[in-house]
Parts: sequence; C-alpha cells; structure tokens
Amino acid sequence: AKYRIKTGDRIVLSIYPPSTSGIEAESIPLKIIYEDEAMLAVDKPAGMVVHPAPGHAKGTLVNALLNHCSDLSGIGGVERPGIVHRLDKDTSGVVLIAKNEIAHRSLASQFKNRKVKKTYLALVRGVVKSASGIIETSIGRHKTNRKKMTATINQGRQAETRYKVLETLGHFSYLQLFPKTGRTHQIRVHLASIHHPVLGDKLYGGLITGPYLMMPRQALHAHRIEINHPVNEQPLVFEAPVPPDINNYLVAYRQNLNP
Repeated sequence: AKYRIKTGDRIVLSIYPPSTSGIEAESIPLKIIYEDEAMLAVDKPAGMVVHPAPGHAKGTLVNALLNHCSDLSGIGGVERPGIVHRLDKDTSGVVLIAKNEIAHRSLASQFKNRKVKKTYLALVRGVVKSASGIIETSIGRHKTNRKKMTATINQGRQAETRYKVLETLGHFSYLQLFPKTGRTHQIRVHLASIHHPVLGDKLYGGLITGPYLMMPRQALHAHRIEINHPVNEQPLVFEAPVPPDINNYLVAYRQNLNP
C-alpha cells in the first residue's frame, strides 16, 4: 500500500465484463429492426418497461436483450446495460441499444448534441386548428405529483416539439411530431399544454371512456429515428410500423366518418 509507482514499472490490470446485478435473461420475443456488431434497433411494444426498476424486476426490454445478446455496453450502469435512451412504458416504437462502450459513447453523444432526428406519431384529443406548429415551453417536475411533469415558464429545462397535423378524425387529430429535445414525458406534456393531450394518456388528461372511445394506452408511437452509425458514421434510418392498436383505432374512425 506504501509502494510508489516509478517510471518503467509494469502494471497488470484485470478487466472483467460489467455485472448485470442479478438481472435475469428472459426468453421474451424481440422485434429486431436492425442489428450488427455494434448496436441494435428494436421495436418496443406498448406495456413493456425499458429497464428494471422498483416494481418492474422482470419482463423488461433489458431482460429480453440479455437473453438475445449477453454482450451489452455497461456504461449505462448495471441496471441499464446497453440502454442509450428510453421510451415510456406505454409508448411503443424504436429503441436503440449499444453493444459496446464505443457504440454507447457515440450514440449517447449524438442524442446529447441533438444530432438524432426523431419522428413520433400520436392520436390526440380535439381538433388541432393549426396545420403545423412549434411548442416551446420549459418542462419541470410537478410540485405535488412526483410521477408527473409539467410545462413551466421560468423553471425546468427548455424543450421544443414541432408538430404537423396528418389527419382530423371527428373529435380527434392524428399528428406527426418532431421533438428537438428529449425531456421526460416531453411530447405528452407539450400536447397537454396546448389542450390536446395524447389519447388514452391517463396521467395528462387524455383518458376517454365509452364503448367506441377506449384506447388501451397512450396513443404515442416512436415511428422513426435517423442517426449516424456509431462506428462507421454512415447515416441510418430506422422505422417501426404503426402498431395494431393505433392503426385499428384509425381504421374504425375513418369508417365511422365515411360509412
């Protein structure tokens, strides 16, 4: 313990693979959009949590990933191997995963520096009057409900979301959304702030009841991600098709409006 290292000394280090802290690999089907030696892109279904957390020890995307590929980046921590970014439990769509540290650093840097182009699709309550627009409000933690975020003026973190109306369906609108930033619940909070919450979003006012109005979860889908490959820097585009629950809702309302 008292030895001082001198010039010319040889130091031998043993590097062990990152521990997964007892996280179990589970045989859960994965919808793989793309995979190579550096990364994966998967289509996460609604209802699946991205990584283990209190109350969600099993059945997560990480549990499924460990069964598919045990070699994942450890930079995200023992509970989040390979995870570069997240989607909310009830949001479906594209998620990127890093297989090694080089890929993780590159992907994380692109997200941090806003080099990633993200496109979401959402069904929202009400008729959005402007064909397109930009929502710019800061987002911070709700004062009384710690599970909830809120749009703020002088507090929180700056956030920006562009939107485009694709279709109007009676009392609902179908939107394409382009978040510039990646704050917690950003799209959900921004849409609620302009009084058009995501359909089915219990937390932010999108829940509607009735035999023809039920949406089993928030109708928000991460449809497309554009990013550069973490190793060769080639541009990549990943898309996840509109899931059946949202598509069925669209079809039903189109038929109702055009019998």
